[in-house]
Amino acid sequence: MKSILYCRVSSKEQEETGYSLPAQEKLLSAYSERTGYSVDKVFAISESASGKKQREVFTQMMCYVQKQGLKIIICEKVDRLTRSFKDAVMIDEWLEDDEERQVHLVKDSLILHKNSRSQEKLNWGIRILFAKNYIDNLSEEVKKGQKEKIAQGWLPTKPPVGYKTVGEKGHKIILIEEEKAVMVKKMFELYASGNYSIKKLTLTMFEEGLRSYHGVKLVKSRVHRLLREPFYTGKMRWNGQIYDGKHEPIITQELYDKVQNMLTGKTTPKLTRHDYLFNRLCRCATCGGLTTWESQRGGLVYGHCNHYHECTQETWVREEKVEEQIIDGFDKLVIKNQRVAEWIKKALKESHADETVYHSTTVEELNQRYDQIKKRLDKLYDDKLDEKITLDFYNQKFKQYTGEKDTVLDTIKKHSQASNGYFNFGINLYELSQRAKQIYLTAKEKGLAEEQRCLIRLVFTDLKLDEGKLLYDYTKAFKILAQAVKETNCSKVDKIDQFKSESFEHQEKSDVTGQKDALLPLRPIWLPREDSNLQPRS
Repeated sequence: MKSILYCRVSSKEQEETGYSLPAQEKLLSAYSERTGYSVDKVFAISESASGKKQREVFTQMMCYVQKQGLKIIICEKVDRLTRSFKDAVMIDEWLEDDEERQVHLVKDSLILHKNSRSQEKLNWGIRILFAKNYIDNLSEEVKKGQKEKIAQGWLPTKPPVGYKTVGEKGHKIILIEEEKAVMVKKMFELYASGNYSIKKLTLTMFEEGLRSYHGVKLVKSRVHRLLREPFYTGKMRWNGQIYDGKHEPIITQELYDKVQNMLTGKTTPKLTRHDYLFNRLCRCATCGGLTTWESQRGGLVYGHCNHYHECTQETWVREEKVEEQIIDGFDKLVIKNQRVAEWIKKALKESHADETVYHSTTVEELNQRYDQIKKRLDKLYDDKLDEKITLDFYNQKFKQYTGEKDTVLDTIKKHSQASNGYFNFGINLYELSQRAKQIYLTAKEKGLAEEQRCLIRLVFTDLKLDEGKLLYDYTKAFKILAQAVKETNCSKVDKIDQFKSESFEHQEKSDVTGQKDALLPLRPIWLPREDSNLQPRS
């Protein structure tokens, strides 16, 4: 039977050394031969590629197996196959359509198919959840750097037309680009005169010579966005918030405000008289419109469809009845079998091997790169003392190597911080799920409605009211746990005595052929590593 191999390198450094992709392909080819499969095609992608490109290759692979009628996909492990819930759903649907289809995850000792045991599916889901969490933490560290830049008064991205960025990486500042700044100011003044539409203003500014960074004509929508840009007044808009900037303004606040009033007109803000608990949280299950909440006589609060769209649902439901169903949803996350609860806590605490290996490998490569740059700087200095190179060449290379060193240090720091946040993610998620009801009721007792809403948003999604019944789904993180609770609280799943201690020991074996232990897929997903010091070596 033919199979597909899917390879993905974990870092740009590995890709450049030519090690990871050939190593993965060799491992998977050997496994394929050992298990009696021939290799039809190999799909490979670098993790340094954009997320869009990674998804394109993954989609191409899935389309290929569909078109060719192939039934076997072989990959090194879960985080090499996907770190995306969307892609995981695609895999699940592909498996469900045909009992003969299989996904082999070699180093995870896991074979997925339509009739996989619930423990195997739980293992698959948990691995995807935590693999994605690690990437999310890296993204969070980038956002922290952006916030720091904002706090310093500088925009952490490319400025709008009329400004330019100068300086070295990590020390860049934004200055006015004089020629374009004059045209930007004129653009605001012309629109403020009341004699120009956006269309006419766009044509006029093109004739005046205003162009984009790439030298092309600004389209009407772009001109409209520039007129909305507070950056020109010395402020910065970032994630919907306005911050003071250190850059020089091009126009006055008065001119900017006048233009805004002409664009939209003055509006009177609408005030909300009542702070209803489920305000903007629920929708009608029939038409999808928002649920409206109203106070009636006696202080009772009722919710009903706002009938913004045509809708046949006329039921009004009391707020307290909806709240009872929310509390019941929290209850469904509680593991009632104490032995199972202890087992899951132990599994979560010990489950960090895959991402730790990825993390340690990446940091080790960065440390090697750091050492290499230090040696180059030392040699550069020696060559300068020996007069083997000119002062200009020395300055040029010193600037280059110093910049590279700073970039490596910054990347090491981000990986370290991401790992710290990731390490406790599993156990914190578990503990929150078990105490969610208590936290919610405490917030209610203290009248902290916003905290109640925050917890509801964290745990639930897609809240809908259907003739008084609350329909909901759990958010991705809690959905996996809810599925596990449903299985473990079922009377049919009461076989804790089968949970041997060796199930939690690290498995070196990568071949999944002939595995008979039903609990093998539930072995630790992450194991602690000795070295947690992620600072560059001196």
